[in-house]
Amino acid sequence: MLTAVIVEDIKDALELLKRDIEDQHSDIEIVGTAQSVVEAAKILQKTQPDILFLDIMLGDGSGFDVLEIFPNLKSKVIFVTASDEFAIRAFKFAAIDYVLKPYSDSDLDQAIQKAKNHIQPTKERLSILKETLISPERKPQKISLHTLEKIIIVDLDDIIRCESDSNNTMFFLKDNKKVFVTKTLKYFSDMLKPFGFLRVHQSHLVNLQYISAFIKTDGGYLMLNNGENVPVSVRKKPEVISLLDKIHRH
Repeated sequence: MLTAVIVEDIKDALELLKRDIEDQHSDIEIVGTAQSVVEAAKILQKTQPDILFLDIMLGDGSGFDVLEIFPNLKSKVIFVTASDEFAIRAFKFAAIDYVLKPYSDSDLDQAIQKAKNHIQPTKERLSILKETLISPERKPQKISLHTLEKIIIVDLDDIIRCESDSNNTMFFLKDNKKVFVTKTLKYFSDMLKPFGFLRVHQSHLVNLQYISAFIKTDGGYLMLNNGENVPVSVRKKPEVISLLDKIHRH
């Protein structure tokens, strides 16, 4: 049997999750529930479960407060969050799995399977998650990129551009480094758009700080300050020109 503790501040949501786990996962025994950071701390002092279901927003603080009280927690953590676009973006930046309320049976099932097989996210990835959640309007410093072998943490300012490769994305970084990620370019362009990145073409996403000029000949392309050229699609041309105008005016 695996043991689990649920930390969720809304009573109905807590009861629902408890019932779903008991009904569908007979190999998991719920050994405690808590509705606040304080209650969670009391339970975890006595018992460290195999799996900790942890809501991000709690009445008296956040799920991170719980993790900070127990820096050596051995439990696998399954984060649970309400469907808020900023929260989802934060989890994507940190490349950390989460369960979105309201969740389906298969969402829960998948999260539990992953938790059984997964190693914990590193302290650095948790801190990316925390930073991005606490101040969603601020540009995150770092992003976690999930390659086939491992998760690499990269400074946002070191990303020169991204290029799509069918359903995958290649990141081109400073110092001629490249990172290959099995996610679409759209996934990253949606994530990075608020933070100075522009999709200039179906296959290209560019960090605005690396653009040195827009060349209007040959159908229009961007010259980057690392010497590379990136094509601009006809549809994106007006947006690119007006953005560069704005930047130059400042």
